[in-house]
Amino acid sequence: MMSKVTKIEKPKVPAELKSVNFQDVFYEEEPELISSSIVNTEVEDESVDNLILSTVIFKNVTFLNSTFINVDMTDVIFENCNLSNVSLVGGNLHRVEFKGSKLLGLDLSNANLGNVLFEGCDLSLSNFAESRLKQVNFVESSLKSANFFQTKWNKISLHQCDLNDVDFRYTELKGIDISTCTFEEINVSHDSLVGCKVSTNQAIGFSKLLGLIIKE
Repeated sequence: MMSKVTKIEKPKVPAELKSVNFQDVFYEEEPELISSSIVNTEVEDESVDNLILSTVIFKNVTFLNSTFINVDMTDVIFENCNLSNVSLVGGNLHRVEFKGSKLLGLDLSNANLGNVLFEGCDLSLSNFAESRLKQVNFVESSLKSANFFQTKWNKISLHQCDLNDVDFRYTELKGIDISTCTFEEINVSHDSLVGCKVSTNQAIGFSKLLGLIIKE
């Protein structure tokens, strides 16, 4: 069974970009990185507020325990990167792709995401609480124990993702198709499930959540 993947705009990034030292940006009065390529770099324990990233490719870059509050990203690609425990709280992400990346514990709470792709990523323990997501695709990614508490969704697709122990409480799932996803348990309020598209086996599991008794 194939769930419908939302059509989203891809990042507008040219084939060739200048290579720069990303850490030089941290010491600017108004930190910004434009039309640049960052490859094979490690960034650890950095904190930069109001960083602007526009038309940038990050490839094989590791960000560990770093904080980029209110970051503004437009036309950005992360390929084979590690953003474990990175904070992007309050960020604005538009036409951004995360591919084959480790995003364990990534904090995107109170953020705005539009036309964003997560493909082949580990988003376990990530935090999207009280964020606004529009035209966002999660494809073949792990969302184990991720937090979507009170998240606003519009045109979101979840295709072949691991949703075990995800927190969907107070997040409306109407029109969201999770039929290709897997989970053993999920945290969701009864009202949130109205209009959610599920597989037959998932429906049986949710019926038990609702207190129904299934007769063989």
